[in-house]
Amino acid sequence: MATEAFTVRTESNIVHQLDYMAGSLDRSRNYLVNQAIQEYLETHAWQIEKITQGIEAADRGELVGHDQVMQEMEALIEQKAKDKA
Repeated sequence: MATEAFTVRTESNIVHQLDYMAGSLDRSRNYLVNQAIQEYLETHAWQIEKITQGIEAADRGELVGHDQVMQEMEALIEQKAKDKA
């Protein structure tokens, strides 16, 4: 896969923590930063997809009322309490 360089400015303490972790793991700073960026992108892509799906469902009128949600949550809590007893 092709790579491309770019510059990031961050606080000195973050750089020091990153360097310490890279040394502890015997990895490069670049490797750790790439891992962090990848995880961030995956997490936020998932969140954006779910939010978009929710908005589309709401636009179609596929909503669950507050009272119904509360009833379902109360039933789950009661079931969990019974399971622990």
